[in-house]
Parts: sequence; structure tokens; C-alpha cells
Amino acid sequence: MRLAFMGTPDFAVPSLAELIASGHEIVAVYSQPPRPKGRGQKLTPSPVHAFAEAMGLPVFTPESMKAAEAIDVFKSLDLDAACVVAYGQILKPEVLEAPRLGCFNLHGSLLPRWRGAAPIQRAIMAGDRQTGAQIMRMSEGLDEGAIILSEVMDIHADDTAASLTERMAHLGAALWPRALAAIERGGFTETEQAGEATYAKKITPAEARIDWTRSAAEVDARIRGLSPFPGAWFEVEMDGEPVRIKALMSVLAEGDGTPGQVLDEALTVACGTGAVRLSRVQRPGKAAQSADEMLRGFPVPAGTILVGPQSEGSAFSTRRDPQV
Repeated sequence: MRLAFMGTPDFAVPSLAELIASGHEIVAVYSQPPRPKGRGQKLTPSPVHAFAEAMGLPVFTPESMKAAEAIDVFKSLDLDAACVVAYGQILKPEVLEAPRLGCFNLHGSLLPRWRGAAPIQRAIMAGDRQTGAQIMRMSEGLDEGAIILSEVMDIHADDTAASLTERMAHLGAALWPRALAAIERGGFTETEQAGEATYAKKITPAEARIDWTRSAAEVDARIRGLSPFPGAWFEVEMDGEPVRIKALMSVLAEGDGTPGQVLDEALTVACGTGAVRLSRVQRPGKAAQSADEMLRGFPVPAGTILVGPQSEGSAFSTRRDPQV
């Protein structure tokens, strides 16, 4: 088939690789424009852009697919279909209708649950036990199109956003050859979404602060769902100044105490109910490391209580529980 591929992050690269390996003619790859990155703020192409160029494919990076010129170029490609994976731009109806067979999107949830920008993170944060990859026909609404092909996958107790994204990327990529074969043959059933929709809104910075008054299961799910980015965080005091530490991995643990109280020398922290043990952390300006490694040079003694902000926008403070 004569295809355009539209995608931007690492998550989309396995899908493009699968389409190339399947022998389809990729006449254009669309990706978000290069953005400043790193200390030098050098313009850097997206992962999809870089991979497509390495494979010798033509790359288009319009600032907006709503622009008349970008739409005209897309229409001129004479496509059979367009395959979209986390492209990051809204496509107008005249773009969706330009390919002969339509535009199709790989989405990382079992729709209509978790429509929107952050389905993988939201599924973990909500404590879901299952999710999936789905290829759907694109429509004007937000992730409202009919489902072409689906694959269910379990969410493991130790999954982070990073590990689940990696597995989902490869599971979803493997769906494209089967989905496109069915689309090309015709006569397949498109299944309309059924049930109540939930929405995976973008993660906001405010959500990353750990609320120790939540249950241990909720705290653990939030830590894993936000790992590695943006990273759930807490603050401890050092030399009179708050130091923000990201919690990148945790496990449920035994223990009980005041929410936010450090229960032992292994960074087990009491929650509203139960406790979590932080196993992987990251200090400012440092690489991620095990909690044991951090504690050797940055002790957080048992009895320390991580206290929430005293007022809107204030920093965390810490104190020692006098009973410990």
C-alpha cells in the first residue's frame, strides 16, 4: 500500500519500522518540527524524524497540519492510507479524508477508556490491571473512531510508565500488518466504541507531588505511573533548604504511621493506609540511583516526617517524630 506515516516520539518508531519491514511503500513521514534540546538548546529532530532519515525516507515537519499549504501537500501524495502514532497534531477532516482508505491511529488503551494524551500513565495511576493497543479509524472527535483491531495486555505490579510504554509500542506495532491487510481487502467489521468514556488528560506538574495521605496502593500507582517523567516527588530538608527528590520506583510494604513518616533506614514511608518502600530515586542534578545508594550519602533518618505544603505553593518541610 502507498502510505504516509505520522508520528513523533520513541513510542512511534517500532510502528514505522514494522511498516517498512512489511514492504509497504512509505512515501512520506510526518513528524513534529525539530525542537531545542539540551544545555545548548540545539535544534534536535524527533525520534521518528531521525529514524526516517536514517532509513532514507522523505520527512515533512509542518508547524501546523491545519495550514492550507500543508494540507495541499498531503492531498497531493495520492495515498492509500495514513498510519498515525502519537503525532501530536490535530488533523482536519480534509486531511482525514484525503487517503483513499482513510487515516488510522494506534492508541494505547482499550477505548473508550482513557481517550486523550496520556493513556498509559493514567491507566497505571488509576490502578488498572489491564490495558491494550488498538488501531482505529480516525474521526473528528478525540479518539472516538471505530476500532479495527485490538490486543489486550496485562499491567504488571512493577510496571512503570516507561516499561509499559515500551511493551505497548511493540505490541501495537505488530498490529499494523494485520490491520492494513484487513483494510486493503475490505469486508472487515469496524466496531464502534461502547461504554462510558474516560479521558487521559495531560499530566500536570501539580500531580507529581506525592500526597502521603493517600493509600499506599494509590501512592505506589502514582509513583510508577509518573516514572520516569515527570517523576513523582517529595522534599526533605538539608542544611535548612528543601531538596526535591524524585521517586521513580516503589513497592508496597508493611508498616503504619503518620502519613509521610519514614519508618526505617530503607526509606519505607507511611501513607494514609499502609506504606511504600522507595526503591529508586533521583536527586537534583544526579543520575537515578537505588534508594540504598542515595541513603549512603544523603541520609533520611527513620522518624523523619515529610510534611505537605503549609500553604499553596510553599515547599515541603521535614521534621523528626519525637517518639521515634
